[in-house]
Amino acid sequence: MSCFFDLFPSLPHSIVFPSLFIVVTAVFFFFFGSSPPPSKNLPRVYPIFGSYFSFLANLNRRIDWTADLVRNSPSATYVFHRPLGDRQVFTGNPANVQHILKTHFGNYEKGGVFKMALREILGDGIFNTDGESWKFQRQVASHEFNTRSLRKFIETIVDAELNERLMPLLASVAKSGSVIDMQDILQRFAFDNICKIAFGYDAKYLSPSLPQPKAKFAEAFEDAVRISSERLQRSLSVIWKIKRFFNIGSEKRLRVAVSEVREFAKKIVKEKKGELSEKSSPESTADDLLSRFLSSGHSDEDFVIDIVISFILAGRDTTSAALTWYFWLLHKNPDVEAKVRGEIMDKSNTHAAWYDDVKEMVYTHASLCESMRFYPPVPLDTKEAVSNDVLEDGTVVKKGMRVTYNPYAMGRLEQLWGKDWPDFRPERWLREADDGSKKWVFVNRDAFVFPVFQAGPRICLGKEMAFLQMKRVVAGVLRQFRVVPADEGAEPVFISYLSSKMQGGFPVRIKVRE
Repeated sequence: MSCFFDLFPSLPHSIVFPSLFIVVTAVFFFFFGSSPPPSKNLPRVYPIFGSYFSFLANLNRRIDWTADLVRNSPSATYVFHRPLGDRQVFTGNPANVQHILKTHFGNYEKGGVFKMALREILGDGIFNTDGESWKFQRQVASHEFNTRSLRKFIETIVDAELNERLMPLLASVAKSGSVIDMQDILQRFAFDNICKIAFGYDAKYLSPSLPQPKAKFAEAFEDAVRISSERLQRSLSVIWKIKRFFNIGSEKRLRVAVSEVREFAKKIVKEKKGELSEKSSPESTADDLLSRFLSSGHSDEDFVIDIVISFILAGRDTTSAALTWYFWLLHKNPDVEAKVRGEIMDKSNTHAAWYDDVKEMVYTHASLCESMRFYPPVPLDTKEAVSNDVLEDGTVVKKGMRVTYNPYAMGRLEQLWGKDWPDFRPERWLREADDGSKKWVFVNRDAFVFPVFQAGPRICLGKEMAFLQMKRVVAGVLRQFRVVPADEGAEPVFISYLSSKMQGGFPVRIKVRE
């Protein structure tokens, strides 16, 4: 003790002793006052810091870590303790998911944290808003997903992009023996498709020739989505807010990227306005999503730009993410690939598998669902409680708490999928027809057990369109080619920036089938 006073000889004992007591007490409570975890596989909770140290230690495997929290919790629900007493619920319990997404839908909104983090990139678009604005956007958008629009989407837009751009590109790559990033190619394909169906605009982002430099817009879009997503991943939002205030680092890059993205969207909106103004009756020609919004009377250009960016994000990143992981899983499971291709050859007698043929590909549909069980395009979705509540498993939710349901974890729960959950087995989605024909019949899973497309009032409007597009791509590609990872022994790393991706892309070689 004497050496302590030697360090501070000028301080009176009346100050030193209380200060020393506070320090010793804080150290004691930090090391010995932490709450023991309910399971040895769950993180310890410390005073003030919560489980922040466990969060930091798993920052590079955040999605898998949150899945571990859910899987190791008895009720598949874990309350994560953030610093300074903040709490966040992670759940994979279907009863809780139904409670959040349907039964008590009005009590769980996007919330201030989510909206603020994505404000620059998504603004007041449909995926970043609640209430009347969300209802209006959803109502207008719903007209884009009727049967007539879906048939047009497959038989004109997707087929044209497939036959005129994707297939010639893959043929060229196969001939040269070069390596391409399939993740990038699929993003380009999906981007062109969503621009055509939603805005009547051909971005021509996918070209049948190589090399393919990324457009300035595409790089800006990826930067904006990544940096905005990283805001949500930070345990302390004050860090990115300070960087934004001083316009430094990642926040400076975000501002530049968002400016580029919004200029691109503004160009699309301006061209569509000019196109509609040249027609005598704009209401009668509203045959794409953007035309419908512009014809609905909304003159706020920023609002329409928010809508454009939101649908680019949804159409570009989700289906391309699902297909990227699907082609990798098919290569790992050649028996499944053989069955998928057998169905493709049986259902489509021509080079182009048309709308009805694609709809009838039951085994292919099941294999896509099985792939998304492992790698959902949106692995986590977070809501914020409007008022105090109690979930179905008894978890207490306070007003303002974030509640995250975890499709990535749910696809790995033995209690939902059985002991064979690690197996890639499309048959779990199928049963034999009752008429004795030995044909497969698809068996839908409860949306709250498999919430890959959300559920309840906010269920994805584009679900059927996404399946049709994915099956059409799978049919076109597998009919002629094999997609072979460039490094067949490598295990890709799953990451997520709002939607899932392969870290570093998906380098592949394309092989022509015999």
